[in-house]
Amino acid sequence: MGGEDKSHKRSRKKMDMGRRHDKQSSSFDANVGRKGSWRGSKHQGDSETQKPLVRKQVDPETMNYFKEIDNLFASNGDDMEERSVVCGNALEEAKGREMELATHYIISHTMQTLLDGCDVDSLCGFLRNCAKDFPSIAMDQSGSHVAESAIKSLSRHLEDDEAYSAIEDTVNAICKVIAKNPGDLMYDRYGSHVLRSFLSLLKGVPLDSSEFHGTKSSSVAEQLNFKASRADTDITPHSVQGFPRLFDFLVSGMFKCIKNNIQTLQVDQYSSLVLQASFAIDPILIGCTREDILEGKSIQTTKVRGILHLMKETAYSHLIEVVLGVAPEVLYNEMFTKVFGNSLFELSSHHCGNFVIQALISQARHKDQMELIWEELGSKFKDLLKTGKSGVISSLIAASQRLHTYEHKCCEALATAVHSSNEDSTCIVPRLLFIDSYFYCEDKSNWNWPAGGRMHVMGSLILQRVFQFQNEFIHPFITSITCLNADNILEIAKDSKGAHVIEAFLSSDASAKLKRRLIMKYAL
Repeated sequence: MGGEDKSHKRSRKKMDMGRRHDKQSSSFDANVGRKGSWRGSKHQGDSETQKPLVRKQVDPETMNYFKEIDNLFASNGDDMEERSVVCGNALEEAKGREMELATHYIISHTMQTLLDGCDVDSLCGFLRNCAKDFPSIAMDQSGSHVAESAIKSLSRHLEDDEAYSAIEDTVNAICKVIAKNPGDLMYDRYGSHVLRSFLSLLKGVPLDSSEFHGTKSSSVAEQLNFKASRADTDITPHSVQGFPRLFDFLVSGMFKCIKNNIQTLQVDQYSSLVLQASFAIDPILIGCTREDILEGKSIQTTKVRGILHLMKETAYSHLIEVVLGVAPEVLYNEMFTKVFGNSLFELSSHHCGNFVIQALISQARHKDQMELIWEELGSKFKDLLKTGKSGVISSLIAASQRLHTYEHKCCEALATAVHSSNEDSTCIVPRLLFIDSYFYCEDKSNWNWPAGGRMHVMGSLILQRVFQFQNEFIHPFITSITCLNADNILEIAKDSKGAHVIEAFLSSDASAKLKRRLIMKYAL
């Protein structure tokens, strides 16, 4: 997202929106490695430490057998008759050696093909046979691809209602193994991704969903501008048949096992993504217990500063974004008042924390909360734009529209942030379209439209939002866009981001006369 941070101007997809993944989080013990912090912990409880993978050499006869299978598929393609039978027979040959073959860097490719093409009985048989070794397979570079292929194949077979029972028994066996020691999988580069896919299967979410794999590139504010910005919108992707009982069993088992290691898990690059994927809003993530929340007890004051510090960590800030998005009202209210109170601007100014604030604002429940947000941020629009945190302003504008409060003040604060009282209001729209260019300009009084410059993504989104307000709130913005010269109007219309601003203005409450004035300039 351009401009979200002065030192991070490129898109979030390329630069993770200005967040940086440190090689070692400041919350980690400097004397232990990433995995060591789990395996060497004295707080593991009853979990079993994952044994290192011991590879066995595959005998030449087996190598030759699977090579022939691979050649058979290569020569006959997808149209080969009785493909599922061949796959089933080959998987039967693998019985008792599933882990050995799944983690072999050559045979693993053939195993993926077999699991993709076999019937549900052969697939479930393979997974049940290697259930106890599933974590080891998932944490292997080659084996992780085999595990992913098996999970995707299970998902496809779920389209057949008759296969549900067999698949449920299979995933139940895997759940029991993972629940005993989830930490190793969560910390592991490959295991983390497999576990997220497995959680997707249980939850009934498409396996390619960016919500579960942490690949979503747009910020909360950007989503709010492209989609309906309602607090009660279901953020879960289109659901498919899943296993809700097993999902709850696995997630509750995971949290029970990892509760003493949660501080390191929630800031680790890989395990944090698993916590996001679980959508498990456990109060332990913010330093209290379920019993505390149910009994109306507050988050301990002594833990608040630590939580605020963690929100400046890349992985934890991502996690809290998800938590805020799906938190029940009682938990959201507790976080809003006890954790974020008097810290909104501090976090909004941080290159990671500002995304948490965007999530917090987008989920504001009522006008009283909006009032508290406005008290801290209402006078900070210029500071936020100057430091590249325009996403926070976009979230605030969207929330004011949704809750029907502070609408006029939002528009006034935005206009004041980009032009002074002794300046003509015609400069407002150009300066928002080119936020970076304007605020990085040393001599702002002589700033001019940058010919051929790239229009700002968030500036465009903010203007689209503005033109959805009632006419009486946005007179300066209407005046600004209608007073632009024909060349500037044409340049806006040709830009993919600017064109949406033109469209938003033409759909606004502005008078037909003013809309015709703009169209005539474009027509010329």
